[in-house]
Amino acid sequence: MKKIDRYILSKYFSTFFFCLILFTAIVVVVDISEKTEDFSRSGLSAYRIFYDYYLGFIPHIDAMLFPLFVFISVIFFTSKMAGRSEVVAILSSGVSFKRFLLPFFVGGLTLSLLLWMGNQYLVPQANRKWADFEKKYTNLGAAPSPTRSTYKQNIYFRIDSNTYASIKGYDTISKSGTNLAVLTFKQNKLVYNLRAMNFHWDTTKNKWALNNVLERNLLAQSEQVKFSGTKMISYSFKPIDLRKDDYIKDQMTTKELDAFIVLERMRGSEMLNTLEVERNNRDAIPASVLILTMIGAILASKKVRGGSGFHLALGVLLSVTYILFSRFTIVFATKGNFSPWLAAWIPNIFFGLLVIYLYKKAPK
Repeated sequence: MKKIDRYILSKYFSTFFFCLILFTAIVVVVDISEKTEDFSRSGLSAYRIFYDYYLGFIPHIDAMLFPLFVFISVIFFTSKMAGRSEVVAILSSGVSFKRFLLPFFVGGLTLSLLLWMGNQYLVPQANRKWADFEKKYTNLGAAPSPTRSTYKQNIYFRIDSNTYASIKGYDTISKSGTNLAVLTFKQNKLVYNLRAMNFHWDTTKNKWALNNVLERNLLAQSEQVKFSGTKMISYSFKPIDLRKDDYIKDQMTTKELDAFIVLERMRGSEMLNTLEVERNNRDAIPASVLILTMIGAILASKKVRGGSGFHLALGVLLSVTYILFSRFTIVFATKGNFSPWLAAWIPNIFFGLLVIYLYKKAPK
């Protein structure tokens, strides 16, 4: 690594982390001002609020805005270099434009990998911590809604290729429900029927505890009926599978999400596309960090009238375009038949082609 590489990388990382800390502080201050009453009502100490809420909220908001922070940082410090004629001096010394962009590529790849690793485990854990605090302390006075309510009604799903289940009511907090029915079919004929008046999740045994259970085995010429006061049984679905809220996918680690997608695909779930978009986004969004880094470096390396102001305005415009493009494709995937993989990667493909075009057109 040469001195110019260390210089550019130090500028890259120092500007990025300064931008990250500055914007995070602003967001936290705004959030505190909005939730002061909720925090006061909770009766928690400042330490507990920071540990239970902001240690989850800060990674959540930083991961969401990570590509934007990177893009603005690259535009800002590269534009400053161009304004001081440093880029001209570097290229005039015999360094090719391709070689000049190498430290930007290395820096962008490093931050891409950092975000990718965070998306696999750290960010979902932070989302779970932040969401649990909000449900317990800050959403108490909110109006009930289908996605916010802790009590789910009339749940129907597929347990495996031959077995179906229905639940009349289920409480996600107590992990208990009423009127569970399990039906098993073979060759389009009902062969097994289980009904339980109520049930709950036994955390010590990691099984479902069923009460007042009636089981019927339907044979070719007869049937067997069995009644049990209590029955412990393992099913492929767990309490987390019955929550069915819009944010559950954000709170799963990638390993948990992959397993959940397999189950939901088998069950024929209507939320399958949403889950697959989230899974693909965990790989696509980190890749956008590298792409936006290269766009920012190529655009801002040219000295123009207006300096950093012009470059920052152009950077914000491109960022908004990227976000709108991404949201547009996601809507088509979740509400229609558009491929979740394409929904996540099309913005990167389009802006990747833009990188190639800008590089070809950039003055060398």
